[in-house]
Amino acid sequence: MNKNLWLLALCQGLFLTNNVVFIAINGLVGLQLAPFGWMATLPVMGYVVGGALATPLVARSQSLWGRKVSFQIGLAVGAASAALCAWAAFQGNFWLLCAATVVAGYYSANGGLYRFAAAELSAPDYREKAVSLVLAGGLLGAIAGPNLASATRTLFPVPFAGAYIALIGVALLGMVCMAAIRFEAERPVLNAAGEVARGRPLGELMRQPAFIVAIMGAALGYGVMNLLMAATPLAMQVCGFDFDASALVLEWHVIGMFAPGFFTGHLIKRVGVLPVMGAGVVLNLACVAVALMGVELHHFGVALFLLGVGWNFLFTGSTTLAITAYRPEEKDRAQAAINFCVYATLALSAFSSGVLVTTQGWTLLNAGSLMPIAVTGAALAWLGLQRRRSAPPAV
Repeated sequence: MNKNLWLLALCQGLFLTNNVVFIAINGLVGLQLAPFGWMATLPVMGYVVGGALATPLVARSQSLWGRKVSFQIGLAVGAASAALCAWAAFQGNFWLLCAATVVAGYYSANGGLYRFAAAELSAPDYREKAVSLVLAGGLLGAIAGPNLASATRTLFPVPFAGAYIALIGVALLGMVCMAAIRFEAERPVLNAAGEVARGRPLGELMRQPAFIVAIMGAALGYGVMNLLMAATPLAMQVCGFDFDASALVLEWHVIGMFAPGFFTGHLIKRVGVLPVMGAGVVLNLACVAVALMGVELHHFGVALFLLGVGWNFLFTGSTTLAITAYRPEEKDRAQAAINFCVYATLALSAFSSGVLVTTQGWTLLNAGSLMPIAVTGAALAWLGLQRRRSAPPAV
């Protein structure tokens, strides 16, 4: 870990602080302001829809101006969108809140590339560990996010307006940290004829088995996690728990998401990427099993912690798998495609989360998540068989 990676891990932590606060409060603020209860998670959905829409813009800015400038633009948008969310809360304007979270999606699309930048700031043999350890910076968000939301929710007569204002400071601190990171100047990749290499078209990239499974692991793993996480504050409120209890559950959930980052990279190096991703699928199944056992505080806490660890194994593994499937000159289009699929899935899961938990209940919501978990497991088994068939015969 060099200084640049430590600073990038800190930026990841501040980015996750923003995300955790958004997840903790957007559904509740939405429930207060929405014309109908089933619209409660539209502000959560707006955040990920904005991320999906911003992925081509972010890819273009990364290509034109490089990592650092693009990341700083994302942080500036993060500060501005937090201010707009606060204004919407003060005005009691539900649709302005939704619009503000869509704008915030640009910051989300930028922050989603921190993990890929980590691989570029490290030696080639250290990429898995660099990705894993920068993701572990999200532990800061695990601790700071729920506590920041709890501490600032009553700063003003309007509930949670103070939390949005606090996020302005979080984004500005991120800008200071990002300014201190030194990214290497990108050199054009030349082909055999000495011309600038353009790489393969996106359609060809997306026909590779490893790239397909990397996208499915990242998108479906994140989608299941978001489906259950976004619904948790609403479900716990229905079950009679106060916001502090929800914040505690979310804190342990995000600890589960990022604490394994200190060893997931070592695990991938030792046993391989597919077994680690398979363990993530098993942990997701365990989460659903615990959630279906009851609605006491410990059921929510244990289920969400297992969900977080399962997400870490799937997401870190998917990122590592994706890096092996594209060349350096293809990184912008490949990473944009991965993030677009992730955010599109998140948008669907965020909307479905609010609709299902308010109309069908927590139990059916968990049962419904078994389908994408099964699809992810099947994709991993398929890739494993593909690799076994293509492996040279043992001598």
